[in-house]
Amino acid sequence: MINDNAMSLQNRGFEEAVINDYRARIKAAGKSFIYDHQDEQSDEYAHIYFIGLHEGREVIYDAVIYTLRLQHESELFEIAEHRAAQHFPDYKKISYDEDENGNLEALDDREEEIGLFMAEVIMELEEDEHVKVKEHVDMDIHVDFGIALDVGLYEDEITPAIIEKFIHDFNNDSLNLDPTLYSFQTTGEEA
Repeated sequence: MINDNAMSLQNRGFEEAVINDYRARIKAAGKSFIYDHQDEQSDEYAHIYFIGLHEGREVIYDAVIYTLRLQHESELFEIAEHRAAQHFPDYKKISYDEDENGNLEALDDREEEIGLFMAEVIMELEEDEHVKVKEHVDMDIHVDFGIALDVGLYEDEITPAIIEKFIHDFNNDSLNLDPTLYSFQTTGEEA
């Protein structure tokens, strides 16, 4: 059995030189974190790195932070995909291809049928409030770099101020997660 200390010796996210490099990059950014620029950020999703403590040792946290609405939509889509795979023996994920002008090409009849089926499943799930999500922080220490955090927050957007507050509260052990279960409805503008 490998203990956490032996594991952290192999994990560069615990190495002082690597932490100092990240500390300098974070300071240069003027925040308490830096974005992972290899991952696409959005108003509802951020992939960041920040420095904190784990069992008294400094470590780099590799965190994805997203809105509960985004998590809800993702879970609805996964269920719809699963049901489509059960319903259509020839199911394959719909791929959206672009033409030479960058416009999306039309789906073939079968893809259109699968897409409509999935949309109906999503609407039914929303109507029944089948999927409910709540604020959470899931930690994974068994990763190759640092410690991974998966964070869902009940916010409209994931702004730098919200990220700063999360890091402050997380690092000061004062994070207060909302235990309420939430379900969302697709708005007319998203349909």
